[in-house]
Amino acid sequence: MRRIGIWIAVGGLLLSTAACGGGDAGTGGDGGAPAAQTLSVGFVAEPANLDFTSTEGVAIPQALLVNVYEGLVKLDQNGEIVPLLAEKWEVSDDRKSYTFTLRKNVTFSSGAPFTADDVVFSLERLKTDWKLKIAAQLDVIDTVEKTDDSTVVVTLERPSNGFLYTLATRLGAMFSRTGVSDLANKPVGTGPYVLGSWRRGDSIELKPNPTYWGTKPSASSVTLKYFKDATAMNNALLTGGIDVISNVQAPESLQQFADPNRFQTIEGTTNGEVVLSMNNGRPPFDDKKVRQAVRHAIDHQALLDTAWAGRGQLIGSMVPPTDPWYEDRTGDYPYDPAKAKELLGGKTYDVKMRIPNLPYAVNSAQVVKSQLAQVGINAEIEPLEFPARWLDAVFTQADYDLSIISHVEPRDMNIFADESYYFRYDNPEFGELLAAADEGTEEEQTELRKQAAKLLSDDAAADFLFLMPNLMVAKKGITGLPKNAISESFDFTGLAKQ
Repeated sequence: MRRIGIWIAVGGLLLSTAACGGGDAGTGGDGGAPAAQTLSVGFVAEPANLDFTSTEGVAIPQALLVNVYEGLVKLDQNGEIVPLLAEKWEVSDDRKSYTFTLRKNVTFSSGAPFTADDVVFSLERLKTDWKLKIAAQLDVIDTVEKTDDSTVVVTLERPSNGFLYTLATRLGAMFSRTGVSDLANKPVGTGPYVLGSWRRGDSIELKPNPTYWGTKPSASSVTLKYFKDATAMNNALLTGGIDVISNVQAPESLQQFADPNRFQTIEGTTNGEVVLSMNNGRPPFDDKKVRQAVRHAIDHQALLDTAWAGRGQLIGSMVPPTDPWYEDRTGDYPYDPAKAKELLGGKTYDVKMRIPNLPYAVNSAQVVKSQLAQVGINAEIEPLEFPARWLDAVFTQADYDLSIISHVEPRDMNIFADESYYFRYDNPEFGELLAAADEGTEEEQTELRKQAAKLLSDDAAADFLFLMPNLMVAKKGITGLPKNAISESFDFTGLAKQ
């Protein structure tokens, strides 16, 4: 057996933004009473409910993962897998069996003890109770067996490089066997916070979990404050209504926060690929040449400069630079309107671009519309309320021609392997490459995933506009702010005021 992930107790938890993993788990014990600090963080997308087992989108795990719900493992700020509810784990020589040793004396916020039975319950319900397509990422699990109250053995159908990493996402969240009756409104987890209150359309308040097994968070309460537009959120920070802007929605407005005696700005990277989705399942984008024309028609640097003030990074693929198999694919489809027109063969098309009413999508859509019009593709922009209307019309029903959304889930290239996903992309070779990569050695995984990213680009399955930056602004004296955002959660546990 190979031993991996022996826990080392450390402090100094790190905050994480949307699609960002936090720092280390803490030292255990009561960790001392939390200081009487209240913090408020501004967001744009409010959850429709609190059940991330049945509702798509990142807004729910952004609020609850790591904070209210914990998994066996989590991602640290460098994207490394570190222990959380599992102190350590061992992997069999054939890479199909994982033996997890659980922390002792952990309880759910309801008071129920966390044991191996809850691990079995949580992982088995992925196949029975989860409504999300992404749950299929853990179909590789064959059996989950309790050895004793503190030991669980997970056996896979085949070796999987992605298994442990996937456990660090929402799919690995641990649920109480007696705490799933009303997940949409009453989350029950083992995390450092519990739900305090939820004013729908306004805010969610998290309170410290008094029975938390690890280091208590510094803040006596954290309020997630939701805003309909960037200006309102900026004004709230300027006037003291909030302490942090979780993700700047109007980069050109940063000059308002230039005073270092009042504010601090943090800029890093994320997993958030801003994708121009093309419906591969219906005309005109079921034609590869039309999709290729779209990619040649877009001046990505001009779009980034115009839509997001030049902040972010051009990558040309569904792979961010923080992944081991990243390759710069921006040269695959250089800006070439003449080539785009040639691929269209003189034809013109009228299409509908249904986008979420989020600033980056609205700004990007205006640029895309203008550039596509120059080659004969006339796009009508229809903003949809996010998350509810966009998730229903575009994500669920695939009733769209074009859309724009930031896909923030880590290592999510595999979503293109599902032909029923809203892209409606269908290329068996792509799925075969990813399957072989998952089962192969680390070296084979890297090479095969590079090949898959190239194939996805060659097929013009979508256009990858830019990688969203991790761009935050906070009051001076707020500590625990991260540079990078590379998981689904916004980890509040290390956030504090000096």
